[in-house]
Amino acid sequence: MIALEVGIALSLGAVTWSLLEYCIHRWAGHDPRFRPNAFAKEHIRHHIEGDYFAPTWKKGSAALILFAIIVGPAVLVGGVAAGLAYCAGLVGFYLFYEVLHRLEHVKAGFGFYGRWARRHHFYHHFVDARFNHGVTSPLWDLVFGTYRTTEVIAVPKRLMMPWLGDPETGVRPELAAHYTLKVSKREREAASQPKAA
Repeated sequence: MIALEVGIALSLGAVTWSLLEYCIHRWAGHDPRFRPNAFAKEHIRHHIEGDYFAPTWKKGSAALILFAIIVGPAVLVGGVAAGLAYCAGLVGFYLFYEVLHRLEHVKAGFGFYGRWARRHHFYHHFVDARFNHGVTSPLWDLVFGTYRTTEVIAVPKRLMMPWLGDPETGVRPELAAHYTLKVSKREREAASQPKAA
């Protein structure tokens, strides 16, 4: 019986993080009514620079603070084993989110789920930031009506990740089914100008 309670508590903790992930990203990161805040400052910089991530010490501190806030109430409500399991599920899934998010930006590929998660997240980054706020799951985007899908995502040249770019074609051929290079009007005009001899 205790194993079932612990398993349910772990799962509830993970689901709680996925909801927090969505809410923090959507409202604290993008809704002007809730800015300025510390998360929005880091998040907007991440959108502008692409490969910028808040320092690891800040993320580790956030995980410790989150654990400290929830451990007492979780143990009071669920008992020691279930309460600690809930906290472990929530904080563990938060850490999973952090690793996945970084991999989406810095690595070429890591399985079906990783490639799907990247397209889902990059729709948010490069197509329309009003949608796809969930990084690990589309669950809350589906619940709140902010889920969108796309076949090809146009990535601006200035934000092109090294793993995605190809000097001759713009995007590596093996990734061209899902990504293309978004060229600005100024870049198109400059490319069409005759080269000086």
